Amino acid sequence: MNNTPTLENTELEELKRIAKKIRYNIVKMIGLAKSGHPGGSLSATDIIVALYYKLMNHDPKNPHKKDRDIFVLSKGHGCPALYALLAEFGYFDKEELWRLRKVGGLLQGHPSISIPGIEANTGSLGHGFSVAVGMALGCRLDKLNNTIYVLLGDGECQEGQVWEAAMAAYHYKLDNLIGFVDRNKLQIDGCTEDVMCLGDLKEKFKGFGWDVFEIDGHDFQEIVNTVNTAKSLKNGRPKMIIANTIKGKGVSFMENNVGFHGKAPNEEQLEKALEELSQ
Repeated sequence: MNNTPTLENTELEELKRIAKKIRYNIVKMIGLAKSGHPGGSLSATDIIVALYYKLMNHDPKNPHKKDRDIFVLSKGHGCPALYALLAEFGYFDKEELWRLRKVGGLLQGHPSISIPGIEANTGSLGHGFSVAVGMALGCRLDKLNNTIYVLLGDGECQEGQVWEAAMAAYHYKLDNLIGFVDRNKLQIDGCTEDVMCLGDLKEKFKGFGWDVFEIDGHDFQEIVNTVNTAKSLKNGRPKMIIANTIKGKGVSFMENNVGFHGKAPNEEQLEKALEELSQ
């Protein structure tokens, strides 16, 4: 892998600042809604920030431009992270964040294409991955040079549909497809290895014909370098990046706490979390 630094220290510090702001808004919107999935939203934040701020070709003023890169959030319950980021770019009014999961609000509990910047309806686990494979094939047939990105949860990889999609991506030689697994090792019922052991995900995807990388999913330098390396490999194989992350990253009492997979903080917890994220 090419380990040549691609980000200056000032860029790294700016990305960290943005990620902290995104995490602040994730916790706030879920707290106000009294419903949502903070753990997996917080673990995925750095990946999504790196993609949209440093790696993807996208334009909030022209969100449907033909040559755009496409991001599909297959683990749809992590949508607060994507909502907070899209609001920062101006895809929609930031005030919508505080109406999360409210009747009449734009932002609901899983992504919908009715929301500006959202590329696919997701939430049924494994579905978004299949959609991304179809998008990558469609772009290839249209002779577009864009990249399709998709983010899966590790618990999501227990779904058979994920492996059908992985097999199809290899079969159709979709080297314009780059996937991430948010490998935080926790799901709603506990540790992934206790619920349904995933074993060596890196070797599993390799066995399905993918080029596979493993990184620290909270290290912006690693994320950017690895994506750039993956994009440079035009070898007919799709790419998967196993990103080791921490569930609830950024909030001390949520980190590695399975209880916050799908539970909103109460008022006291919300105040404490926002205080931590404002420092």
